Amino acid sequence: MGKKLYIPGPVEVSPDVYEAMAAPMIGHRMKEYAVLHREVTTGLKTMLNTQNPVFLSTSSAFGVMEGAVRNLVQKRCANFGNGAFSTKWHDVTRRCGLEADLFAADWGQPITPEMVDAALATGKYDAMTLVHNETSTGVLSPLEEIAGVMKKYPEVSFIVDTVSSMTAVPIDVDALGTDVCLAGVQKAFGLPPGLAVFAVSPKALEKAKTTPNRGYYFDFAEFAANDLKDNTPSTPCISLIYALAHQLRKFFAEGLENRYARHRQMAETTRSWILDQGFGLFAAEGYRSQTLTAGTNDGRTDLEKLKKLAGERGYAIDNGYGKIKNKTFRIPHMADMTLADLEELFTLLEELLPQVRG
Repeated sequence: MGKKLYIPGPVEVSPDVYEAMAAPMIGHRMKEYAVLHREVTTGLKTMLNTQNPVFLSTSSAFGVMEGAVRNLVQKRCANFGNGAFSTKWHDVTRRCGLEADLFAADWGQPITPEMVDAALATGKYDAMTLVHNETSTGVLSPLEEIAGVMKKYPEVSFIVDTVSSMTAVPIDVDALGTDVCLAGVQKAFGLPPGLAVFAVSPKALEKAKTTPNRGYYFDFAEFAANDLKDNTPSTPCISLIYALAHQLRKFFAEGLENRYARHRQMAETTRSWILDQGFGLFAAEGYRSQTLTAGTNDGRTDLEKLKKLAGERGYAIDNGYGKIKNKTFRIPHMADMTLADLEELFTLLEELLPQVRG
């Protein structure tokens, strides 16, 4: 028997999503697939308020993160890091044989517009990477303000990971002026893992064409050519794309503003509960995620034991990530989750906490 997932991804998947995935298989070069593909990309463009093409990649988000630097770094990349995943992007960039520098903020702190401005003012860089919502720490960096700074540097490709924020907070790609805005579907989209989506600007597509050694699987030029035919360069995960079409219909039926409000309300409820239990909040005030909250351990709670006890009761919970494991814990509040789901978790934890506190 599987556990109910209260981890920051992959998230719990609704039964209706699995049902959508069970639609009969089609060939990806058949016209039926083109119709499905077009429905999904049109929906994504509406949600992201963009005229830019939105591509579908059968990969984790890190595939597109690697692809973005391989397509768009011709000179040197500025990687902005404030947690495990943003810092890993620097490692990935270097492993691709590209010149790159890491500009780091303390874990729990945001990347600021001032940091970005100071780095790019050197004139050394033709690309930058930013994680909007750092999943390891629950920090939401101020994307709109950073986008304002990026307007000063049109020659620098603006590459943004919105892996754990896309669909839960408003992301206006055209207003932001991002060159790549990417996400995986196993977080706020509420789908099983295995698919990434990414919006790419015309400017980035033109630049990519002139970048040597950008590979094949994530070659933006290949995606753009196939997008004109409502298709993908190589065989896509069709079952997940059926599910994505289903989820997008649900998003629009709920109403995007209502969806964003639901995520805000769940975030506020979670933060209040964490503080009421005597824990702290890890992310800096004013920069707290709408999709997951990182609580700080109170110094007397055995989070490893709490995780084990919850597991025995049929619930998967999180006890922190990377260097802040057991010093923090993360509670997700995204995708198809509701306040009732959170109450179910809080009731369980309130029962277990006395057993794991010294």
